[in-house]
This record gives sequence, structure tokens and C-alpha cells, in this order.
Amino acid sequence: MSYYIGVDLGGTNIAVGIVDEQYRILGKASRPAGAFRPQEEIVADMAATAFDAVKAAGVPMEEIAWTGIGSPGTADPKTGIVGLAANLGFRNTPLAGLFAQYIPKPVYLANDANAAAYGELMAGAAKGLDSAVMITLGTGVGGGIIIDRKIYAGFNAKGAELGHIGMVYEGVPCTCGRKGCIETYCSVTALIRQTREAMQAHTESRMWEIAGGRLENVNGRTSFDAMRLGDEAARAVVEQYIDYIAYAVSGIINLLQPQAVVIGGGISKEGETLLGPVRERAYPQTFDHDPANCAAILQAKLGNDAGIIGAALLGKQF
Repeated sequence: MSYYIGVDLGGTNIAVGIVDEQYRILGKASRPAGAFRPQEEIVADMAATAFDAVKAAGVPMEEIAWTGIGSPGTADPKTGIVGLAANLGFRNTPLAGLFAQYIPKPVYLANDANAAAYGELMAGAAKGLDSAVMITLGTGVGGGIIIDRKIYAGFNAKGAELGHIGMVYEGVPCTCGRKGCIETYCSVTALIRQTREAMQAHTESRMWEIAGGRLENVNGRTSFDAMRLGDEAARAVVEQYIDYIAYAVSGIINLLQPQAVVIGGGISKEGETLLGPVRERAYPQTFDHDPANCAAILQAKLGNDAGIIGAALLGKQF
């Protein structure tokens, strides 16, 4: 029996899980990432968290086959180097090599969003498929592309930035420096902005009641919750937001024609309230308009475990 260490490194937390050959997490551990410290200190904490997870899983270290790390930023699987991870303070960090000093097993590296997409294909919503695209709707819009069960990230490990595909020419400014990116219309941050704009235009809306009368209390659920109470201004916000997502998803399908598009992130917990209308609006915008011969549009299943499982299984890529 072999076991795999999966490290999901974020700007806030380090999460580590021990995954078995059936892709189950047997034990987990976490601790704060402590971003912007010296890279050696962060790696030492990653290793300590990994040892905690191994202990929690109750497996012998000699049966650990490898470690996989999902890192923010431009993570190059060929070199094991993170070129830039702005939310950690990494620049040209030899992450795989540093980690191997603590656990002398093979270490594989990928971008964290790519690792999560791989986890959903191997053990989650897209299990059993050969190709899938995952799009994660959160503070920003992330994602990953899997083709022939391999992560696709371009020749330079900078590909699959799905949130920064252009959607509206000269549209809403994006943090990347462009305007009109998918992220500026489909992220939860964008939904919050759209909700606040509607509240300001409709002072009678029940969205104010849900938000306690304060714009700063608006979150990604505000418009959905008010819509369920029959609020028409909220319904308009949700309908427009779903239109944006459907437009983005149809474009991804037309470009890649994967077997599935998996939608993750906190807003995906709306389930069929979100996914049903997205399907209805996305399929007519695909090239042949045929839902029966098109990508399945699915809700992510693994939640925060996707990054751990995907990272743990990275050794299967090589």
C-alpha cells in the first residue's frame, strides 16, 4: 500500500492531507501560512504540518510514495520552482527542492487551482472522465484545465488563468491591469459589487434588511437569499449574474470542448439554483447548441479537499 502527501499551500493557511490509493484522505493537519516570512520558514512549517498529517493518518513514513504541493502563483512542475506567488511573497522559490530537504521523497509541484481541478477529475465531480475544466468562483475566478488526464498549464506554467479571459471590451477594471475580465463579472467580489449597486438603486429592496441596513455587510448570499423572499431587485441581480457565468462557460466550452465544466467556489453551494439556469443559458450559446453532445456542467464535489487530493495525486502525472 502506498500513501501520498498532499499540500495545499495558500496565502492564509497550509493544509496537508494523507491520501491513499483509493483517493481518500486518511488524516489532515493545518496551520497558518504566515505569508511574507522568509521562504525557508514557510517551508519548515509546511513540512511540520505534513508530519502532523502523517501522524494523524497513522501511516508509516516509509509507505509514503511522494509529496505533491499545490501552490499559488506560477508553479513550474518541470523545475519545482514558484516563479511568483504575490500573496506569499515568493519569487523564484525552489519550493520542491526546499521541501525535499525535510521529507526525502519525490516532490511534485503545480499551481493550486490546477491541483484542485485535477482533484475533481480524479476523485470528484468529473471522476472517470479524461478532460475537464474547473472554474472556481470566489474572491477572484480561478480554474484549471485537464486534457487527457493531464494538467494543461501552457509551455511556461502560466496558462489556465481562466478568470483573466476577456469578457467585455473596456469593461470593469480588473486587478490584473486589464478591463472586462471574467473575474470582474463572475467572481463573488463582482456579485457583491452588483448587489450593492442594485441596493443603492432600490432602497425598498429586502436586500437591505438581509444586510442589516449596511452595504458593507453584503456577501455572496445576499441577493440569492432576498430572491428567495420574492424580492424583484434581488432576482434581477441573480439573473444578470447567472447570465455572465453562462456566457463565460459557453466560451470555455467553445474553446476546449471538454467532457465537463466543473463549477466550484463558495457560490457553487447554491447548487441547482445556480447550475440549472447556467445550463439553460450556456448550451444555446455553444457552437452546435446541443446539450446532449456537449460538456456536462457540474457542481464541484470535494470543496476544500480538492486541492489536497489533487496535489497528493500529482505524481500520477509523471
